[in-house]
Amino acid sequence: MTRSLRLAIALVALLAGATPDPAAAVDLADTPIVSVGGAVTEIIASLGAADRIRAVDTTSTHPAAAVAGKPNVGYMRQLSAEGILALGPVRVIAVEGAGPPDVLKLLAEAGVRIDRVTDEPSPAGLLAKVRTISALVGRKAEGEALAAEIEAGFAALAQDRATRTAHPRVLFVIALQNGRPMAAGAKSAAAAMMGLAGADNAVSGFDGYKPLSDEAIVAAAPDAVVFMDRPGLTAADLLALPAIAATPAGRRHAVFGMDGLALLGFGPRAPAAARDLMAALDRHLAGAPK
Repeated sequence: MTRSLRLAIALVALLAGATPDPAAAVDLADTPIVSVGGAVTEIIASLGAADRIRAVDTTSTHPAAAVAGKPNVGYMRQLSAEGILALGPVRVIAVEGAGPPDVLKLLAEAGVRIDRVTDEPSPAGLLAKVRTISALVGRKAEGEALAAEIEAGFAALAQDRATRTAHPRVLFVIALQNGRPMAAGAKSAAAAMMGLAGADNAVSGFDGYKPLSDEAIVAAAPDAVVFMDRPGLTAADLLALPAIAATPAGRRHAVFGMDGLALLGFGPRAPAAARDLMAALDRHLAGAPK
């Protein structure tokens, strides 16, 4: 970051009234929040603290009433320091992986309190996230109630999952990159959600998300293809790919989209999203394999 930009941001911080001491005390009860990460925003709203949210990032799309009309500070990994400092005295509650690191460092140097929340895609990780955020916003009792509700949802889901004998192979596509499906591998939120829905990840051998070759898609032989429902990506787009069309999923047209934040965000809706995925797989895989 250039020296002139640093000076400009420092000036904005001064005009906004931000203290230059990052260790300065913050009034947790009153300081407005910049919520970074869709699940962070959902949890804050579920705790009844939506009125504390001053601004959000682009991944924060739910609940609509909590984010409507709020300033947007950019994508969670490409935050705008100037935009955040221009909001006046605020604190940032950000999901793990938010950044860039230089921006967060600059904000901290300008006196903005930054709390990072771990983001393990698992039931235990979600419960830890709820309890961490509830403590940060001073809503511990509400946090315990929300955690209990989420635990009950996962417990009911586990009971249903235990009765199932079929474990369909699912290929999860998060996007198309130069015409190639960007698929979920191990240690991804999508893989974790598949497990919760009683399905198996059709691809392995890598972590996170990566583009798949035609040969890898055919070898994966998924029973179903699930994609993140977003503008510019449809079932027709995927079925038009010869490699997808050649799979069991393609032959039976078992290709469908789901709400990305609900499915991958591991927020309060995670148990319901896993159940929705389970039900959608049942619908698309009904009948004899093709």
